[in-house]
Amino acid sequence: MKKIFILGAKENFKNYQEALESCGASPVFSENLAQAADCHGLLLPGGGDVEPLRYGEKNTGESCKIDLRRDEIELEAIRLFQRTGRPILGICRGIQILNVALGGSLIQDLSTAEAHRWKEETGDQIHLIHAEPGSFLFDLYGPRFPVNSAHHQGIRELAPSLSPVAFSEDGVLEAAAAPKQGFYAVQFHPERMCAGHSRPDTIDGRAIFDFFLRIC
Repeated sequence: MKKIFILGAKENFKNYQEALESCGASPVFSENLAQAADCHGLLLPGGGDVEPLRYGEKNTGESCKIDLRRDEIELEAIRLFQRTGRPILGICRGIQILNVALGGSLIQDLSTAEAHRWKEETGDQIHLIHAEPGSFLFDLYGPRFPVNSAHHQGIRELAPSLSPVAFSEDGVLEAAAAPKQGFYAVQFHPERMCAGHSRPDTIDGRAIFDFFLRIC
């Protein structure tokens, strides 16, 4: 059984636990990186914004729910898994912290944020994205498909080691990858589109977890 490390407490990431377990994996939740020693991969889950100083900017007032400790330990985890040659899957905040860790930067508030932001009344937004031919998402879902959305920030400069994989129709980068390193990341939330959270108006997010587990 593949063991996947997630930084944090299990009760905060139940959707990720359900998604991984439904695919036959065993999630390991901890803030102690020693617990990652025998894990096959790292999952970087969604959450608050990354501290802008991490990518050389001041907070314009639009970055919120910043957790300095989480930033620090996730960056440390990325370095550990990179050093040991183990795969990483980033989801929402996860694509953003991975991009920052590898030398990229973020847009603190998208000009089209209202089309991407989670809303109290309606929950996740739904929109189409376009996958690059030959990318992992193209192979899984084809060239154009609907996903959920719950973010207001996005990638500005993509890290040199990452390649673009998918874009929304308004030009927001929706996925990136560094296949030789085993790094894959999406801006949407596959854990809220699979298992008990499957929905008829989007793709089945399980294929992303199955793909990640195969390379771990």
